[in-house]
Amino acid sequence: MTDPLELLAVAKRAAAAGAAVLSQRSASGTAGDGLDTTNKGEAGDWVTAFDVAAENAVREAITAEREKDSITGEEHGTTRPDQPSGYRWSIDPLDGTTNFIRNIVYYATSVAVADSDGVWLAGVVHAPALGRVYSAARGHGAWLETAGETTRLAGPVPGRTGLILATGFSYDPATRADQSAGLAELMDGFADVRRLGSAALDLCLVADGTFDAYGERGLNEHDFSAGALIAEEAGCWVRRPRLESPLDGGPSTEDRLAAWMCAGALELSGKFPL
Repeated sequence: MTDPLELLAVAKRAAAAGAAVLSQRSASGTAGDGLDTTNKGEAGDWVTAFDVAAENAVREAITAEREKDSITGEEHGTTRPDQPSGYRWSIDPLDGTTNFIRNIVYYATSVAVADSDGVWLAGVVHAPALGRVYSAARGHGAWLETAGETTRLAGPVPGRTGLILATGFSYDPATRADQSAGLAELMDGFADVRRLGSAALDLCLVADGTFDAYGERGLNEHDFSAGALIAEEAGCWVRRPRLESPLDGGPSTEDRLAAWMCAGALELSGKFPL
């Protein structure tokens, strides 16, 4: 078995390669200008030339060091070598594409790796516009690197008042209507809510204690794979969706839209639907 710290080093280099592509975006242009933007199907579900170029960069960085590993990515789907190692990488080259298009700084490259049993071993969320790199290796804690400093993450402050919930809303209109209708009940016990538009960063902001909890349904695995491990290694309570692996052709759209991804302080674990 490969040491999780060794895998984390690869994940950091791969995420940095993707983030370097995103950093080439001009901050001075009109929102969306020159990004070669297209729609994936559902209103608001955008993809840009940067999404594709960033995923290419991440994949190249991984395969240069781990050519026998499988990769599942948002833009290019699943690739599996002839003799796979059993390790699988989950890539979201640009989590927060709409933010990126509109020049809102909450976007990141997310890279995570799991073993043959589906246990997540290492994950990185690299947010170039924020100057932050969140990372974790199983059994080695969660960390934030920013402005030349590295800080160990310990999750939300227990027992504090003015709790903040982070959440998101689906591109699917019917699911979004259900989410909106259930928001008041979900907010019970929280003082306020935030919706940043990047699940990976929402989870990292639970890990660093900015948010007290995060809950959202309808995510893809690549949206949460790295962020969930980072929150978990920060000591947070984490519940991942139980979905069929992309290696097996899953999950179905119905299953994905019904499944919750949740994280937060342990005392908030009963706040979310099963």
